Amino acid sequence: MRLALIYFLILFIGNSMIAQDQIIPLWPDGNIPNYIKTGEQEVVEIDGIIRISKIQKPHIEVFLPSKSNATGQGVVIFPGGGYMILAYDWEGTDIAKWYNSKGIAAFVVKNRLPDDGSSKVGHLSPFLDARRAMRMVRHHAKDFNIEKDKIGVMGFSAGGHLASTISTHYNEKLESIGDAISMENARPDFSVLVYPVISMQNGITHGGSRNALLGETPSQELIDHYSNEKQITEDTPPTILIHSSDDEAVPVKNSLLYYEALIEKNVKAELHVYPHGGHGFSLATKDKILSTWIDRVFDFLKEQ
Repeated sequence: MRLALIYFLILFIGNSMIAQDQIIPLWPDGNIPNYIKTGEQEVVEIDGIIRISKIQKPHIEVFLPSKSNATGQGVVIFPGGGYMILAYDWEGTDIAKWYNSKGIAAFVVKNRLPDDGSSKVGHLSPFLDARRAMRMVRHHAKDFNIEKDKIGVMGFSAGGHLASTISTHYNEKLESIGDAISMENARPDFSVLVYPVISMQNGITHGGSRNALLGETPSQELIDHYSNEKQITEDTPPTILIHSSDDEAVPVKNSLLYYEALIEKNVKAELHVYPHGGHGFSLATKDKILSTWIDRVFDFLKEQ
């Protein structure tokens, strides 16, 4: 009887833990791909926004709605920051809390960045972490009270580039640690791209993001590889794009090119361009018109 009670308590505690917001490492200790152990330390700066850089231990932070409100959908979120920092709350945890208010589970990714000294090949680390995050969420879908075929990605700015990269390169043959999580399908079921960097082409891209990801003198092959408007196929996930026409950091042409390529491949797509907003507006809570962009996303998700 006592053993049964102990077992029940362990099971109850375990289920309670998975139901709470939590942080889960993406990789087992000592088995992070494309990683060199250095003395580099993670940097967290707080100045109105939480900015994280020099990331050494990538993770997902889990935000779950109550089971009675859950829709079964989940969104893996990639904050922006020019591939140099992550605007972790501004384009991450704040967004996750909004999703929870709509019954949608959210998972904020703290991925490694290309300029981290611990990366063997800079441009691979963000993508490896992004794909692992997608697989991890799908692997634990039952624990998170979501359905395996209702899990998508969302990204802002450079995080939008990362989200569009996993949406177009999910089958790419790269390093794998060979565990059960690595066997999961990495294809998102939908994509939400907010003022995203899409292209690495001159005159279109955001120069800071390209330099951080690919270096100052990348080969044309590498530029084309990460120009995701060139990588769309019929299997690219349905996508909604949000941008402002007066974005001087990431030209709206990034979203236009991606949208056009999706339509050409008969992939379901929406594009919402606002006349003002500039770049990096997050939820735009102080703008009555621009703040409605998140409602358009919710409408899109209801159709998926």
